[in-house]
Amino acid sequence: MSAEATNPATPGPIAPEAHRRRSRPRIDLRRLGRAALLGSAGRGRLPDAISHVVEAHRAHHPDADLEPLRRAYVLAESSHRGQMRKSGEPYITHPLAVTLILAELGAETTTLTASLLHDTVEDTEVTLDQVREEFGEEVRYLVDGVTKLEKVDYGAAAEPETFRKMLVATGNDVRVMSIKLADRLHNMRTLGVMRPEKQARIAKVTRDVLIPLAERLGVQALKTELEDLVFAILHPEEYERTRGLIVDNAARPDDPLAEIAEEVRKILREAGLQAEVLIRPRHLVSLHRTSRKRGRLRGVDFGRLLVLVNEDADCYGVLGELHTCLTPVVSEFKDFIAVPKFNLYQSLHTAVALPQARTDSPGGTPMAGQVAEVLIRTHQMHKVAEAGVIALGNPYASPTEEQLDSDGERVDPTRPGWLSRLLDWQEAAPDPDTFWSTLREDLAQDREITVLRPDGGTIGLPAGASCVDAAYAQYGEDAHACMGARVNGRLATLSTVLRDGDTVQLLMGQDASSEPSREWLEHARTPAARIAIQRWLATHPSPDATPDAEISVAPLRPPVDSSAAPPSGANAVVDEPGATVRLAGCCTPVPPDAVTGFVVRGGVVTVHRVECAVVARMKDAGRKEVDVRWGDTTECRVTLVAESFGRPHLLADLTEAIALEGVAIVSATVEPPSQQRVRHTYTLQLPDAAHLPALMRAMRNVPGVYDVGRAQHQAATP
Repeated sequence: MSAEATNPATPGPIAPEAHRRRSRPRIDLRRLGRAALLGSAGRGRLPDAISHVVEAHRAHHPDADLEPLRRAYVLAESSHRGQMRKSGEPYITHPLAVTLILAELGAETTTLTASLLHDTVEDTEVTLDQVREEFGEEVRYLVDGVTKLEKVDYGAAAEPETFRKMLVATGNDVRVMSIKLADRLHNMRTLGVMRPEKQARIAKVTRDVLIPLAERLGVQALKTELEDLVFAILHPEEYERTRGLIVDNAARPDDPLAEIAEEVRKILREAGLQAEVLIRPRHLVSLHRTSRKRGRLRGVDFGRLLVLVNEDADCYGVLGELHTCLTPVVSEFKDFIAVPKFNLYQSLHTAVALPQARTDSPGGTPMAGQVAEVLIRTHQMHKVAEAGVIALGNPYASPTEEQLDSDGERVDPTRPGWLSRLLDWQEAAPDPDTFWSTLREDLAQDREITVLRPDGGTIGLPAGASCVDAAYAQYGEDAHACMGARVNGRLATLSTVLRDGDTVQLLMGQDASSEPSREWLEHARTPAARIAIQRWLATHPSPDATPDAEISVAPLRPPVDSSAAPPSGANAVVDEPGATVRLAGCCTPVPPDAVTGFVVRGGVVTVHRVECAVVARMKDAGRKEVDVRWGDTTECRVTLVAESFGRPHLLADLTEAIALEGVAIVSATVEPPSQQRVRHTYTLQLPDAAHLPALMRAMRNVPGVYDVGRAQHQAATP
């Protein structure tokens, strides 16, 4: 149950965002509580408690059927009756507030119905079958998805397999995540009575997972407020300093942004362009970032101008007038209408300054040199920019003309490219740990670039991506045959780092035997490329390759064997009297891995994991296969590979994390850094094989480490 409560002493963010200005003042929870306690309205009559939800919903969907909302509220109120939040308000005020957030963003009726019911299955006697009987399969599915996501966040949030299952469910219908984001926003607004350590824990999960997801779903209205609330909890001193800057600026007698806004209105009126010109103040986190980037802030830095028009063509008309009558800053121009961002965002960005000094402002302040950022978009673009996928309605409803492509096929707006990629990765990733590291790495990307294909298509990639990443993004595993690229018409190596707006032509070989190079991994930034390359290398080991040479490090505990040779298997039992048993260095099997063995030179039996690529080669070579079972001893040796971003003291921190888990380091390899990335390979002696997952999690939690996995050496057939 979400039991956070309102705490008036907790400073809330100053909220000057446009979405706050155009919405009603925040609803009084006590008033909602009193309305809820009055009981249900008569049959067919809308209860007073949901009047605000209905009003907001009708503003976006005037013809909506309100009966499902009435029935959902009645069921939720009766089910939660007697449950209280820590503020003393009836618990029903929470789903009401969550639903109001979604209604103001334009969510359709099915989403609002599920939102009212989103805690009933988790916290009351209501079952999913009852929800299906009363409201249909669609509402049941959404309620079930939100329930599962709640367990992920407040339970074992870092358990990769659990999160993978939840993401698959969310990916089928992103309305699940929309409800979850609104749920988290209301809980963050009312987090004040929680213990500081719990506030910090919830804020960190919000920062690391939910805010990046809100960004990728395009729900800027939720993302910006969540950012400010997290900022207040995790960085209270910087938060208060930034609040002070806003208060001081508001007390100034003149407003340079208002001066420029009036000039823009005059220019557009004279040009006969119908447009609404608004001042859009920066939210706290945005202003904090701006102050760190620019130092001392000027009046125009506290916000941006927003110009809203009716048609796409008018956006470019406004741009032309502003660039003609004012002084444009050419380097600030970006066209996200022709090339939308990965999260559906469309807008023209520019920056302008008045051409000469203006002293007719109220304070007589000269205006020359004051540069204002300007956003130009249609009203529909603005709706999508604020609400993202929430503004795009029910993905299962009949498509509108705008949702059809040139071939008459539906363009699925609720499956943006990044989400489709993530779902593809979870299918391709060999294990949950690899997928979890993939997810964390993708969410850590703070911006994306768009590169152009010669055929007019686009490819979305993270900043810093190379031609290798572009190849796998466009061709999938067929990119193994890529031979080179042309960037902006010039031949380029596959290691070339791409910039926003580059045109990339990938040169593909026709030879079916073409294969990727291990060196490509050094240039692959996207998880999709890395997973594809690693999977190919694991299933096509080179017969001449040997494991990388190892360097010795001082063991933190006395090792069983300090040599670099494959460890002995006292642990593995074979039915070969007198045979020497060794664990294969290519796959480093440990209990309880399913294993098999082969007799090699000198009568030695090497033990491999059954999925090891060498097993198939051994069988093809006619080597004798031997049954292997694990003995009673639980001690084992394993080789792990940690991939990280380079930083000082990383090796010391990793070895300390391993030592704290009670594990001995037998040997270690540290490869030379490549593009600020470092690869560490450790052979470790574990007192208990069952401790391996905990050890891998401890290594992965070391700052800078983004992946830890079992070693997959390329080993020659003995």
